[in-house]
Amino acid sequence: MVRSRYGAGSRRPVGRVSVSRVQWWSVVWLAVVWVALWGQVSVGNVLVGMVVGILVTMLLRMTPIDFHGRLRPWGLVRLISRFAVDLVRGSLEVAVIALRIGYVPTGAVIGVRLRSHSDLYLTLTAELCSLVPGTVVVDAHRLTGTLYLHVLDVTHGRGVSDGLEVARSQVLAQEERVLRALASDAELVEAGLEVRR
Repeated sequence: MVRSRYGAGSRRPVGRVSVSRVQWWSVVWLAVVWVALWGQVSVGNVLVGMVVGILVTMLLRMTPIDFHGRLRPWGLVRLISRFAVDLVRGSLEVAVIALRIGYVPTGAVIGVRLRSHSDLYLTLTAELCSLVPGTVVVDAHRLTGTLYLHVLDVTHGRGVSDGLEVARSQVLAQEERVLRALASDAELVEAGLEVRR
C-alpha cells in the first residue's frame, strides 16, 4: 500500500499555482492593454484587467523572458522618437503609393539576420518593424535570429538591389535602437556594437 504524504484519503493537489509564480510585469502590461482596448480608465476596468492578466498568466503558461539589460533613458527617447517619425513617414509613403494611378509597387520578402540572440530583442524589433506601415514580419526564426519581412515597395526611385539593402539596413538600425535603449554593456558587445558612455 502506498501512503500519501498528504494524509489518509487525501489527494495530491493538481495544477496548484503559487502567487509568487505569477509574472506580475506581464499582469500589469495585460491590464494596461485591457484598459487601452476599452478606451476608458476606471477602477473597474483596471481591476478587471488585473484579473484577466492573472488568469492569462496562470492558465496559459508563457515562457518567462529573462531581461539582463538595463534601461537607458536617452536610448529610449531616441527609440520612441525615431519610431514616431517612422510611423509618419511609412504612413505617407503608403498613402502616396495608394494614390498613384497606374503605379505597381515592387514588393519583396527579405530575410534579415539580427545581431542579438535574445528572444526579447528579436520580438521587440519584429513588433516595431511590423507597426511601421509598409513592412510586415511574416516569420521569425529564433534559432538563427532571422526576421523575414514583406516590404511593400523596395524601389522608391532606387534599383531593386539598392532598395533591398536599404530595407535590410532599416531593420538592423531598428534593432540597434532597441539594443541601445535596453541592452546591457555585455549584450551590446556581444552584438558587435560599441558601448557609448
